[in-house]
Amino acid sequence: MKFTDGFWQLRPGVDALYAQEAYDIDRTTTPDGDGLVITAPTKVISGRGDTLNRAVLTTTLSSPAEGVIRVRIVHHEGAVGHGGFDLPGAGSATASASVSDAGGVLDAGSLVARIAPGAPWNLSFEVDGRRVTGSGHRSQGYVRLSADAAVDAGVVSNTQYDAGIPAASTYVHEQLELAVGELVYGLGERFGPLVKNGQTVDIWNADGGTSSEQAYKSVPFHVSSHGYGVLVNDPGHVSYELGSEAVERVQFSVTGEALEYFVIAGPTPKDVLRRYTALTGRPPVVPAWSYGLWLSTSFTTDYDEQTVNSFIDEMAARELPVSVFHFDCFWMREFNWSDFEWDSRVFPDPDGMLARLHDKDLRVCVWINPYIAQRSALFREGADLGYLVTRPDGSVWQWDQWQSGMGLVDFTNPDATAWYQSKLRALVDQGVDCFKTDFGERIPTDVEWADGSDPERMHNLYTQLYNRAVHDVLVEARGEGDAVLFARSATAGGQSMPVHWGGDSTSTYVSMAETLRGGLSLALSGFAFWSHDIGGFEGTPDAGVFKRWTAFGLLGSHSRFHGSSSYRVPWAFDEEAVEVTRRFTHLKMRLMPYLYQQGLDAVETGIPLMRPMVLEFPDDPATGYLDRQYMLGSSLLVAPVFSAGGDVEFYLPAGEWTSLLSGETVTGGGWRRETHGFDSLPLYVRAGTLLPWGARTDRPDYDYHEGLVLRVFPGGSGDASVVVSSPDGVARTYTADLETPTE
Repeated sequence: MKFTDGFWQLRPGVDALYAQEAYDIDRTTTPDGDGLVITAPTKVISGRGDTLNRAVLTTTLSSPAEGVIRVRIVHHEGAVGHGGFDLPGAGSATASASVSDAGGVLDAGSLVARIAPGAPWNLSFEVDGRRVTGSGHRSQGYVRLSADAAVDAGVVSNTQYDAGIPAASTYVHEQLELAVGELVYGLGERFGPLVKNGQTVDIWNADGGTSSEQAYKSVPFHVSSHGYGVLVNDPGHVSYELGSEAVERVQFSVTGEALEYFVIAGPTPKDVLRRYTALTGRPPVVPAWSYGLWLSTSFTTDYDEQTVNSFIDEMAARELPVSVFHFDCFWMREFNWSDFEWDSRVFPDPDGMLARLHDKDLRVCVWINPYIAQRSALFREGADLGYLVTRPDGSVWQWDQWQSGMGLVDFTNPDATAWYQSKLRALVDQGVDCFKTDFGERIPTDVEWADGSDPERMHNLYTQLYNRAVHDVLVEARGEGDAVLFARSATAGGQSMPVHWGGDSTSTYVSMAETLRGGLSLALSGFAFWSHDIGGFEGTPDAGVFKRWTAFGLLGSHSRFHGSSSYRVPWAFDEEAVEVTRRFTHLKMRLMPYLYQQGLDAVETGIPLMRPMVLEFPDDPATGYLDRQYMLGSSLLVAPVFSAGGDVEFYLPAGEWTSLLSGETVTGGGWRRETHGFDSLPLYVRAGTLLPWGARTDRPDYDYHEGLVLRVFPGGSGDASVVVSSPDGVARTYTADLETPTE
């Protein structure tokens, strides 16, 4: 949100006050432990008279964890605030605060905050003794604006206005300095450029598809290449100007009277993610079976049990292993979503059908959403019980978008949550293994919530309550380590309820590339497990797009064939598509000892499976902008092919790299151009890798130790070790001589 008109002026309708000096710096005791409180008048105080009729900003510094500093800026403390995110990793840290003539210091271990006394305002942050960023002159601001003038003046952008982001009369903002060459990443699953410099980003979940500036998963957290990260602890609308309004700074603003953010130490991006996910939550173990291929009915296609069986049987006949079969929306009757009842006209024997699918060694996923259509019997039940979100006049909030007359389950009401969960438990008892938790972004603000939550806050936070309610049912029924979602919406902390997928893409190479950018951006926002619709969702891909996307989609943590109005079975495209699917599905099954261990590591560290190159190679300046390739875990480099002709350009960091598909070894440290058929793509193994290679190609969940082969790749020296953990929990460490490569 832009408040200024160039360097000197404010936009029409805007009045801004800035922290001008650190007038008082005092030690204080906070819920986090030792801290500092700074009184910052909005005018330099040169005499006693200047203390009258003057707004003051109060900034409190504390530390909830080693290497993390909380900054809270308040204008009027008595105002109703938005609250913050659940932070399971926050506690009383051992930070120490001190005040001297030189100013105040809060030492949180690897991260230190320093506040200089007097004017100009100068709050700086150091990581391992190196200054990484700071808040300077006219950085901390309290802004009043006329809502009527705001839209006309461009303060509230048309995008915000059209998306229903409510305009407010007061805002608090902070600006943190950008160093020369500093790059900013993250802010959720965003499908534009991976590097966010120069962009305006609104943290406001929306159902906008992958080809827009909107996001299903908005996360007010960014990672800097300069050795730190920042989480804005506000679930409401957070507006970012990333070197766009003030090109030397990152600005973030929130509505109301207070702003709270955390600075998180690096010095590497991995260090930032470790600390960030320790603070906001790490993912649980996801089951090995979920890494296998998910096959879907697609959305608006016609299907019944016979259709489903024809797909499954043909996949088996063609040696295309399927782990999960997914029923999309029309497993329920039209106009009834969601009533959680199988459409008896199409599925007269759901219990028997689910049993028969289990007999084929399949897990079953069904689509749900948090909306209750008016024709559903659950609508009246929920309304009578007070379980649906209401308008200020007490009437049930309804609209006709998506489902006629639909209402919204109020997950701030514990009884409503339990009611919703009871419907899911019935499905689990019936034989459903997991849920695709679709939607959760279209959350109105002209409503009242059972617990009195601020409607702006609940817009983004709703997805957290929704997905948590569903995930808890699966954990309760299936146990830890066997519960998995396929979720679309999220915000900060959502990584603790995996898996998430990329939403509605189109069936083109361009959309395939933007989908990857979204996944890389989400990875740098703390999400370890991610998927997407292979082939694209909207439209029907041509055979080339489907085959290229299949190779890409099977080289990720989770893989799903899904579309809108057409099936995504490979033989619907051509016979080569069947061969490509077989090749890469079998390859993924062989890689399961490696992938599953990388997933277990993510649970411990928060480091994602799909990694932007800059996350794995932060000291290589060439990796900063790379968004058409990625690391799959620590050792495999993948460069999807985004063209029909098979031409692909990608970067190999320094060292020896070996193609996993051809065995060719090349020297990195530069760009490569290659041409690949549909059954191939650049898939390179890092120098000195000890790659555990599984024995089976028919399923992802098997004993990885039985028949295990250790593949040693050139470029290393001495001995290397690798841990392999099977789904049954048996973990073993294997070693090999790196000077005796097997390739």
